[in-house]
Amino acid sequence: MRKIYWLGITLALFVALVVVMAVMVASYIEMGVTSEIGTGGQPLLAYDVAEVPPSVIDDASEVAAEIFGDDEAKCRDFAAQLLASYAEAKDHDFVLVFNSGGWGWNLLEESPGWWGIFEGIDAELATWNYTSVSLDYLRATPDFKGRLDEFWESLIGYRSKAEVLAARTEFLTDHLPDIRVILAGESTGAVIIDSAMVIMGDNPRVYSIQAGPPFWHETITKERSLIMMGNGVSVDTLSYGNGFDFILGCYEKWFGVLKPTADYGTGPHIVVAPGHDYWWQYPVVRSQITEFLRENFAPEEIAY
Repeated sequence: MRKIYWLGITLALFVALVVVMAVMVASYIEMGVTSEIGTGGQPLLAYDVAEVPPSVIDDASEVAAEIFGDDEAKCRDFAAQLLASYAEAKDHDFVLVFNSGGWGWNLLEESPGWWGIFEGIDAELATWNYTSVSLDYLRATPDFKGRLDEFWESLIGYRSKAEVLAARTEFLTDHLPDIRVILAGESTGAVIIDSAMVIMGDNPRVYSIQAGPPFWHETITKERSLIMMGNGVSVDTLSYGNGFDFILGCYEKWFGVLKPTADYGTGPHIVVAPGHDYWWQYPVVRSQITEFLRENFAPEEIAY
């Protein structure tokens, strides 16, 4: 009887803790950070006020207030990030935004597979005389609060994360009439990109490259989006729900059994979920992306 009593107390405390944590996280919106590639994730905040029209500055404040309400510090920082991104993008044809998988704080420069993909995209666009700027989007902070927020968001379909990413993206297309934005990322990053694309609806100047969306997410957007669920080397076990191989991969990593692998000239790398790695060097990955770019952006005399 005593054991049942203490079990009930323990269960009640656990439920209460979960409820308190849920309330705390639900009322907290992670702002995230947009950073210039190569800065180690430093927030992109600096811009020349003289080069930004007053109407754009006013709109940045309004967008920030719509998302973060009376939180003056967040509103100020978010508006500054919007304006700095605007200043960074205004002299280019394309903005490429990297939204990583995992917990959401991986940098493009620390993700060799995606660094190569972004270099490939930039080079392909350059053949048609387009210029592009690449930005990191870090949607979470590498601490307990960031992990808790990311976990909670995963339970509700990353709703807030998608709304913030969509707001950042549409701010650029609203104020730069010729800019086109490509949102790119893998795994959980692809889930958020897909949800952001839904929020932006029929915005014709936003595109996405979604690699390895996990099996529990049903991709919604098809137009202006490339969905890759395999790298051509092996089946993406996370996209197709091959639970045994995924669990085995995690086990092998935890116990140091996995050894780095290299394919088609890629650098040595460890893949926890077999097939869940995307590199420009993989022929299938490269061909799918180049075809997507050609179909959507190549001049008429080149496109097929």
